[in-house]
Amino acid sequence: MGILAVQNSAVMGIQQGLNNLRRNASEIASADQLNQAGKETDLVGAIVGVKQSEVQVQANAKVVSSVGEVLGTLLDTEA
Repeated sequence: MGILAVQNSAVMGIQQGLNNLRRNASEIASADQLNQAGKETDLVGAIVGVKQSEVQVQANAKVVSSVGEVLGTLLDTEA
């Protein structure tokens, strides 16, 4: 796997984590209304999902940062 493929994969991981975060945050925000309407919500699951999304975004951001460092080192070596 090339370095740009790794970077693209990490960026996609960040996007997926942010999408999951938005979905979980929306579920948390609407939990009270859904419960009043008689629909059950998994509030604990949504809160855990927020934390998982946070960790996913942070891990992928570290990959993107590492790719930048590797590219910088390669450019310095070639210069």
